[in-house]
Amino acid sequence: MAYDKMYDILDMAIWMQSNREGVSLQDIMERFQVARRTAERMRDLILDKFPQTKVRIGENNIKRWYIPQGTLKDFIQFSAEELVAFEKAIAYLQDNNMNENSELLQKILEKIRANIVDKTYQNIDTDAEVLLEAEGFAHRVGPKIVVAKDIVQKIRQAILSFQQIKISYKNKSSGKIRTFQLLPYGILYGERNHYLVAKHSDGYGENKEHYFILSNILSIELIDESYEIESNFSLKALAEKSFGVFQEEPFEVEWLFAEDVAEEVKRYEFHPRQSMQENADGSITVKFFAGGRLEMDWHLYTWGDKVKVIKPADWYEKKKDVK
Repeated sequence: MAYDKMYDILDMAIWMQSNREGVSLQDIMERFQVARRTAERMRDLILDKFPQTKVRIGENNIKRWYIPQGTLKDFIQFSAEELVAFEKAIAYLQDNNMNENSELLQKILEKIRANIVDKTYQNIDTDAEVLLEAEGFAHRVGPKIVVAKDIVQKIRQAILSFQQIKISYKNKSSGKIRTFQLLPYGILYGERNHYLVAKHSDGYGENKEHYFILSNILSIELIDESYEIESNFSLKALAEKSFGVFQEEPFEVEWLFAEDVAEEVKRYEFHPRQSMQENADGSITVKFFAGGRLEMDWHLYTWGDKVKVIKPADWYEKKKDVK
């Protein structure tokens, strides 16, 4: 077996132990980008080397193979690159004021380190330090909004237990402090602020989702009243309606980037559902459907005269009106 294929088989074995539902031939084909016959050979190698492998029949009578827990305990180890990836992710979360998430990731990293065997720990840890020093993390310098840790913890607790919450909230514009009883749906992390997405318990605002800046929540209390989230609700789908976090009615967007920034533009994903086209003159056209005019304007400003807004057609007129 080729050297790189051996790694594929080991990765596949780890995957099959981590996946409680089991892995189908189609799953193998998609993950490793191989034909069905190759997927069958890879499965057969697993069955040969790990006879503990079991099969279960899933939906539509599709066979799914899995390796029982504990089988690979002596095979699974971690590389310096993997430890560094965790360290960099933790640094990024801390730098973007997501301290609650960074602490959870730090605990996971500690559990990983605790399971690295002694004979390899010292070498891996040394290599990780070298990589961290060689791959400097660019911290964002400047003022940051601080979000109280207990606020995020209680929101998460409420979401997990489907409990309503009562918050004391300071309005950003007026400075007034009001109390709201809410049905928490989730948290969205934005470039400048992080937001609680929730509905008012009394149906205020046509029973639509509203955004509350996390740092403006002064206090929070869990209420002994349950609620249900609509089965078709998706926080991801809600976020994709907007460029950034601000919600407004989506509209057609078309941006034309100059030829001299084309290569840089190709490395960007401006929106998850965007289309990107390279034109005959070397320029790039980007199209998507979303709201969030203000945040689009902030982003376009960074491209200077290298971008032109084609749609909405009244983009520049409305900018003058705002001024």
